[in-house]
Amino acid sequence: MFHLAQYELSSAEAGAAAGLGIGIIIFYLAIIIFSIACGWKIFTKAGKPGWACIVPIYSAIVMLDIIGKPVWWIVLFFIPVANVVISIILCLELARVFGKGSGYAVGLILLPIVFYPMLAFGDAEYTAPTPA
Repeated sequence: MFHLAQYELSSAEAGAAAGLGIGIIIFYLAIIIFSIACGWKIFTKAGKPGWACIVPIYSAIVMLDIIGKPVWWIVLFFIPVANVVISIILCLELARVFGKGSGYAVGLILLPIVFYPMLAFGDAEYTAPTPA
């Protein structure tokens, strides 16, 4: 019969592990709160309710409205590979309606932790998309 070696943590090791776990949780919560604040600010700049950014599917519907795309595109988010293409289009259009270029959209795609806060808290102004 195969047995795994048992290992007992000392109280110092257990405390260090618990502290590390709590530190990771606090860091994770800080990132979540910061992401919500950025989304909230982007939604309010576009004239939409900020709380909509925290409601899972509704936030995507509101984002589609912000960039001027039809609501039925929400279905495309649930199709593998199509969801990646739609997300790229969303970033391109989001940059456009806030007066930014395609280079900024590449930043939104590749480095969102930097570019979304710049969009949210910077001087970018929302311009409603023209209907097609």
